[in-house]
Amino acid sequence: MTAKPEHYDLIKKPIITEKTTLAAEVSNAATFLVSMDATKPQIKEAVEAVFGVKVKAVNTVVAKGKNKRFRGIAGERSDKKKAYVILEEGNTIDVASGL
Repeated sequence: MTAKPEHYDLIKKPIITEKTTLAAEVSNAATFLVSMDATKPQIKEAVEAVFGVKVKAVNTVVAKGKNKRFRGIAGERSDKKKAYVILEEGNTIDVASGL
């Protein structure tokens, strides 16, 4: 399967934190920041096309934006959608090296 331009619009960037690194080692999972209107089947198709791996499951979570103040002016951070992609056995994604 070849990657289409809309696949790159769905997957914005990988999330690299201590928690996601541990998830990658323990349960063979990768975490991505995705578009808010992306569905699980679309995310699965995009990851399989872009990285050339087989996806076992996709879990998504929407992190609500926080209310913040800067120099007395109120503002709000935008909502973010994260996708936890669990890969089939034998497949890996090295997000540190890039595409």
